[in-house]
Amino acid sequence: MTSPDLDLTTSKPGHHPLRDRAVAMDRRLFEAVATRHWPGADSLLLGLSRGANHGTLWFAAAAALAASRTPRARRAATRGLASLGLASLAVTSLARHSIHRPRPLPLPLPLTLRLRRLRRRPGAGSLPSGRAASAAAFAAGVALESPAWGAACVPMAASVAVSRVRVGARFPSEVLAGAALGVGAALVVRGLVPTRGQVAPAPLPRAEVPALPDGDGLVLVVNTAAGTAERAGALRDALPRAEVVECEPADVSAELEKAARRARVLGVCGGDGTVNAAARVALHAGLPLAVLPGGTLNHFAYDLGVEGARDLARALRDGDAVRVDVGRYACGDRHGVFLNTCSVGVYPELVREREHWSHRIGGQPAAVLAALRVLRAGRHPMEAEFQGRTRPLWLLFAGNGTYHRMGLAPGRRTDLADGQLDVRVVHGGRRPAARLLAAALAGPLTRSPAHAAVQVGRLRLDHVAPGTLLAHDGEVIEVTGAVTLEKLPEALTVYRPTTDP
Repeated sequence: MTSPDLDLTTSKPGHHPLRDRAVAMDRRLFEAVATRHWPGADSLLLGLSRGANHGTLWFAAAAALAASRTPRARRAATRGLASLGLASLAVTSLARHSIHRPRPLPLPLPLTLRLRRLRRRPGAGSLPSGRAASAAAFAAGVALESPAWGAACVPMAASVAVSRVRVGARFPSEVLAGAALGVGAALVVRGLVPTRGQVAPAPLPRAEVPALPDGDGLVLVVNTAAGTAERAGALRDALPRAEVVECEPADVSAELEKAARRARVLGVCGGDGTVNAAARVALHAGLPLAVLPGGTLNHFAYDLGVEGARDLARALRDGDAVRVDVGRYACGDRHGVFLNTCSVGVYPELVREREHWSHRIGGQPAAVLAALRVLRAGRHPMEAEFQGRTRPLWLLFAGNGTYHRMGLAPGRRTDLADGQLDVRVVHGGRRPAARLLAAALAGPLTRSPAHAAVQVGRLRLDHVAPGTLLAHDGEVIEVTGAVTLEKLPEALTVYRPTTDP
């Protein structure tokens, strides 16, 4: 028996056999799911249905993924939430205003089902199920970035979709329409921001290095201030004969020098600054370097393709390594190397301010506070001779290798041996905040009166004012006189797991 509110065959004049059959099949599927006796499942499904309201369940799932502290899980959580947001926007602003249909709640269902109904009756009817769309969008977004985490989210998303039918709130066709919309939203997000798997790294020059099946010959220096104990322990479990040396930041350079004298392979676990120190020692000693990311950003390790102990252990066991470029800076009697970036102008001031506050309020809040303090301080642009002309500059950034944008996301490098410095310049002007924002939003090789980008193998800045700050891989120094930046092509040998076909 059905309610008059559910008689969709008379919602439009005329007889439509195909539509009538589809509606009848939809009703039969609804009744089969909603009236079936599932011992012990009702309370769980009702809880999932309520928990998925306003995306609460998925925000909790994203927090759990982020708490795992693995880069892929964090990226998967971000992609899942972005997909959920787009799906919710599509449901509320487009689908529900164009396709309307009564909900199944008026059906005279059995007493047990009526007791399972939600506390509040859903609002106006519409075709796509919003909660099914959100569930499918989050699960699909996570799966596109990390199939393993996606496999954990899909059963929960499917249960939410089934729960909407089970509690008598949706027809199966509405749930399927919502799920299709959610998957479509995840694919749109992937089109805007490709996953790391879509952006294949460039083939790097292979290097002959020793294979260390049990880690014998590896000396890993660990910066304990970076919160690296867990990752270093995972590598020790995978390579039991590796020597692990834990030390405080002030002792990192000395311990790296000692390790280089007895190691076949020099290993390091820490952030980009610690990895920079290890690269200097490895270059001087002629040793291959094994990098285990353990800091906040870990740009070099992630662009290399090493995201954790499992990746590095596989590369060490198999003896897989590549040769990568190294950047070098010189100013007066000071010189050094950089694996990621080197910059002068406003950015080093941002780094200094961030380091000053990060120990008190945390990394991300410190970065925001540093930007506000620097951009509101009324500073004047620096003066430097660049490409034969003396110019006012707010910022000169040089990347070790070309940074590519991934859709709307920040850039990354796919080739660590391209022989190029990726140079970005923000010219001087009265409004540094507007110019810096415009440069950040611009493409990688654009030119305008405010900013420009070029790729060169060597760069020289003359007549740099005394006290100007220079940042390299997060470390800050003061320079005077000329600054020279150049590439050392394929100078460093680094372990990296072979990319899967």
